[in-house]
This record gives sequence, structure tokens and C-alpha cells, in this order.
Amino acid sequence: MNMTRISASVAALLVALTIASFGQSKVGTTAASFLGIGVGPRASAMGGAFVAAGGDASSLYWNPGAVSRPGQSQIMASHTSWLVNTSFNWVGLQLALDEANTVGISLTQLDYGQDDVTTVQAPEGTGQIWTAQDIAVGVSYARNLTDRFSIGGTVKYISQRIWNESASAFAFDVGLLFITPFNGMRLGMSLSNFGTDMQLAGKDLVHRIDLDPGVNGNNKTIVASLKTDTWELPLNFRVGVAYDLLKSEQFSVTVAADAARPNDNDENVCIGGEASFKNILYVRAGYKSLFLADTEEGLTAGIGVNYPIFGTTAASVDYVYQDFGIFKNVQSITLGITF
Repeated sequence: MNMTRISASVAALLVALTIASFGQSKVGTTAASFLGIGVGPRASAMGGAFVAAGGDASSLYWNPGAVSRPGQSQIMASHTSWLVNTSFNWVGLQLALDEANTVGISLTQLDYGQDDVTTVQAPEGTGQIWTAQDIAVGVSYARNLTDRFSIGGTVKYISQRIWNESASAFAFDVGLLFITPFNGMRLGMSLSNFGTDMQLAGKDLVHRIDLDPGVNGNNKTIVASLKTDTWELPLNFRVGVAYDLLKSEQFSVTVAADAARPNDNDENVCIGGEASFKNILYVRAGYKSLFLADTEEGLTAGIGVNYPIFGTTAASVDYVYQDFGIFKNVQSITLGITF
């Protein structure tokens, strides 16, 4: 099977899975919404237009089919002061086995912090503290099938917990990257979070009940567990394009655009660009969620520094500022080592 047939088959599979899943979905009714938080200041500064522009470790999130293209290994850690005093953290490692094969592992965490437990009887607090956090762990593999076509996938374990209740699910991502003959223009496609539903369970849902209170002599202490609804994962289908307007030893300028079709929101478009000087200093800007009504997202901007240490090893620092309307702004920083 040649490369054209492979790419067509994979693209058809992604579209088929997406259409089938969206036919069963409703806007705003998914669990694990933290999976929709963009990873990495570089991608976020470019407005989230990163499906075709990626290649660093953050592509483990955006498009696992792109992580094998650079042929280098990288570890990246990102911290974001997220909305309403929450903390969003991400760590990713892509390890190049050879020029064609790359494996990766990633950890995503959204920490909601902690607060006092209050009740009607104890509005000032019971003396207990509740906590909540979301976690996703992914294992990825990507391969360059040809010098122009790459494909990859990720298997993920997802968990959400709030105080004594928790829910978990398994999901997979799949993505591809194609470098066209047209001046190196890149086309990307990814399908994220295709997996099982989530359902909360825990000791606070266990109660003692009387099945028939109107009848004397019943056992009034039968243990029962309240059953909660199941919720789908936030499936997201993205297609994107990236193009190098300028590429030389001194300067390079890349522009990118992504179109997204999530199952928990409407279609939207993200655009962005990146300019670099000697592959050391980077300036980025973009705009998120174009054509999406009532969104608070918008302008993004960021900078980055990639400094060679020795040989092929380099250290990088990236920063992004994102405008979030009534939530003001979100800022994030990432540290990375390429080797």
C-alpha cells in the first residue's frame, strides 16, 4: 500500500469515528473538560493553531502524529495559573528511538485546590477539608512512514476526583502529519479523547434505605448506592495547516491555522504565527476560537528562548499571555530540554 492510500485510509477512519461520535453528542454535556485545555506556551501563544505546526513534546497533546518528525528527544514541563485560582500542570517526554520511531509519555493535572466543607447545620465549616483534581496519563507512539508522512497515537487513562467521589475512563488519540510538495507546507489532522464514558462513584453515594416505608417489619438498613449519570468525553476533531513564509539560517516565519469540531461546543478556527531569530529567540501571536459565539478567549502572545548547551542538547523557556475576557488573562511558562 503506497503512502497516498495509507493517508487516505487514516483520514477516512478519523472522519468516520468523528461523525459517528458527534451524532450521539450534545453541546455542553461532557465530562473531563480539562482535556480541552491547550498544552504548552508555544502552541497557546500561536492561538492553539498547532496540529500541523508542532513537533516538540507538546505535540503529544495536539497531534501525536507529529512527534516523530523532528527525530530528537525532548522533555517539557509546563505550569499555568488557570482560571478561578486553579493550577494546570503538564509534563511530557518524547524519546526518539531512531530517525523514524518515537515514543512518548505525558501527565496532565488540573488542581482545584482545597476548601472548607460546609453544611446547612455548619455554614462556617465542619472542620473537614475537601479537595478536587483531574489527571490524565498518556503513552504515545509515532512513526515516520515516509519522508513526508507521519502517523501516531496515544492511549490515555483519565481520572476525575472531587472529595470522596471519583470517575475514570480510557481513551485514545490518533493523528497524522503530511508534508506537501508545495514549499514544505504541512497538513495535520487529529482526533482526541475517543473513549469510554465517565460515571462518578464513591462513599458519599452509599446510603441505608427502607425499600417500602409503608410496610412494618422491613429491614430499614439495606445498603444501596445511588447511581449517577454517565457522561461522554470531550471528543475533538482538528485539521490544520502550517506554512513557512520565510526560512533561512537567520530568520524564519511560520503561519498556521486550525479548524476544530468538538462535541461539547460549536466549530471554531484558531490562527497564529511564529517568528524566530537564529532559532534562539522566538516571538509568537495568535487568536483563538474565531467564529465561536459567546467565547471569552481571544488574543494570545508569547516569547521563547532556545539556547544550545552542548552538541545537540539545548534548553528552552517559553511564556504565553492569553486574554480571557471577564476572566482577565491566563499566563503560562514552560521549561524544556532537547537532546
